[in-house]
Amino acid sequence: MYERSRTVVRCAVGQTEEFNVEVGLHQGSALSPFLFAIVMDQLSEEVRQESPWTMMFADDIVICSESREQVEESLERWRFALERRGMKVSRSKTEYMCVNEREGSGTVRLQGEEVKKVQEFKYLGSTVQSNGECGKEVKKRVQAGWNGWRKVSGVLCDRKISARIKGKVYRTVVRPAMLYGLETVSLRKRQESELEVAELKMLRFSLGVTRLDRIRNEYIRGTAHVGRLGDKVREARLRWFGHVQRREKSFNWSICD
Repeated sequence: MYERSRTVVRCAVGQTEEFNVEVGLHQGSALSPFLFAIVMDQLSEEVRQESPWTMMFADDIVICSESREQVEESLERWRFALERRGMKVSRSKTEYMCVNEREGSGTVRLQGEEVKKVQEFKYLGSTVQSNGECGKEVKKRVQAGWNGWRKVSGVLCDRKISARIKGKVYRTVVRPAMLYGLETVSLRKRQESELEVAELKMLRFSLGVTRLDRIRNEYIRGTAHVGRLGDKVREARLRWFGHVQRREKSFNWSICD
């Protein structure tokens, strides 16, 4: 399927003529991720370390070390291994973050160029903060929930649709966006309350109820058949913990444990 491949590019002014595809993978092809994983596995064989020191997902790579010197050394090895085979490390997208930073720890450089330092970074959809907090991730989960709610607000706010159906739509579309990745996040009571307050606002809007109606939260949840979000987070944690416990001892999480 990759032999004599041709494609076109669609742009604002129309469509280009066909041209040959000589490098890269077919975008959207079910086979492309598998082929890319094989290539990356081969390219990184000499430089990658065991988890948690090296974590890879497609072209997203996280390198962990205990000192700035080790980070620079690992980064240079990755750059050399990839670029000598025709791939390139994006300088603009490469960032570093320090945890428990000490004064005078210096900066990280790649080929003499200073790498951007950040206080947080996003990996596989979750935000990791240098201070170990999860406030930014909670706010993003709330925003993701509202984005999902707006997409189906035509259904959720329709008075002709029963509360039971609205609850089912909410549990299918909105709640997964809010719960994404929270099974691995150490939530405080305040942050759990922040998530539940946002959820109750969505449910009240969906049922056409305001705070002035003085209807208790338990009644709102019962009407929509939606349980407490905090309970769902704890349920997801237990499920995830069970998966970890059943994994082989050589698996990454077991190694970290």
